[in-house]
Amino acid sequence: MNILILGSGGREHALAWAVLQNPKCDKLIVAPGNAGIAAIAECASFDINDGDAVLSFVEENAIEFVIIGPEAPLAAGVADTLRAANVLTFGPSKAAAQLEASKNFTKEICDASGAPTAAYAHFTQADAAKDYIRAQGAPIVVKADGLAAGKGVIVAMTEAEALDAIDDMFGGEFGAAGAEVVIEEFMEGEEASWFILCDGENVLPVGTAQDHKRVGDGDTGPNTGGMGAYSPAPVMDDAIVQKAMDEIVKPTVVEMAKRGMPYQGVLYAGFMIKDGQPRLVEYNCRFGDPECQVLMMRLGAQALDLLIATAEGTLDQAQVNWADDHAITVVMAANGYPAAYKKGTEIKGLDALSADSNRMVFHAGTGSKDGAIVATGGRVLNVTARGASLQEARDAAYAMVDQIDWPEGFNRTDIGWRAL
Repeated sequence: MNILILGSGGREHALAWAVLQNPKCDKLIVAPGNAGIAAIAECASFDINDGDAVLSFVEENAIEFVIIGPEAPLAAGVADTLRAANVLTFGPSKAAAQLEASKNFTKEICDASGAPTAAYAHFTQADAAKDYIRAQGAPIVVKADGLAAGKGVIVAMTEAEALDAIDDMFGGEFGAAGAEVVIEEFMEGEEASWFILCDGENVLPVGTAQDHKRVGDGDTGPNTGGMGAYSPAPVMDDAIVQKAMDEIVKPTVVEMAKRGMPYQGVLYAGFMIKDGQPRLVEYNCRFGDPECQVLMMRLGAQALDLLIATAEGTLDQAQVNWADDHAITVVMAANGYPAAYKKGTEIKGLDALSADSNRMVFHAGTGSKDGAIVATGGRVLNVTARGASLQEARDAAYAMVDQIDWPEGFNRTDIGWRAL
């Protein structure tokens, strides 16, 4: 079949890499892609957030299956436009994508379905939000209600930090995403991510991972979009997985269907786990980045079959075949990230790295200029390796990092430390 993937990051490079291993894929196009994706697939340029533009491209290129990678096209309703034209599509509707596009909507779903999560309040005015913070005290979590590219969450350890976050959000720091805020109790515990495919009715878990959100070693410094991840996450043991499914995921899927917005796609559930009890931190409506990279490294070619079953509504007939292995990804970011950083610096040494089913450098923010690979984003490369143990995968990934010549970049040196 002819397949189109929408997106330009490390997640989309990993999805493309897995899809290409499956013999069902005759032709793959990625829009807009990046320099790493261009090395393995055809790239195209059009507005991926415009449903009509996507549909025109699909029809002109005889595309039979569309995989929507990032959150923006989902929130814009691209999946709805494609489904209305009978195009097989992976990704939730605009209504269902509110689980990521609105923190307040997710909290309402949790209330309605009885899913355990942090206590919260929702505000549209800065003064009322500040009064609430002063009444609650710190630590406390301040979230922009809308989509903020993974950066609209401030875990404030002091009251002053929380009040500053309110000023930033209502002052336009996160654009329209911060016009409303959700303030939550601070949850202690260990964080983990779980990825569940949903076809509107059936659910199929496809793996656990643990992300490293803070920019510095030992989980220090500001929050980022993610500095590395590993899979599986040992904290998600069988008992916790069962609890999360029974108390959080299934009730959510039932509630969404009841509201006439059945969820079709991948549900990325972030949990805080303490004393054996998972509580929902957030839902995302797409594969996490960089968690997708470790999941695709472990799933390989079967990933495409699972995505098709999700889109066709046949997940009850699908199963995941897991190898008893581990994968880890180390993010290399531009110096200065998540604050201001320089673009256009050259990255050398990538050609010398061998790529196979156990070793891959997924490109997240790259372009090509005069035959060289250059950095175009904050998070730039995802150096990913697989091994029989997490230690083996970690050693392999860091050995690859050492071979990359990019003085203008940095990475954490402790990815996987919680598990190891």
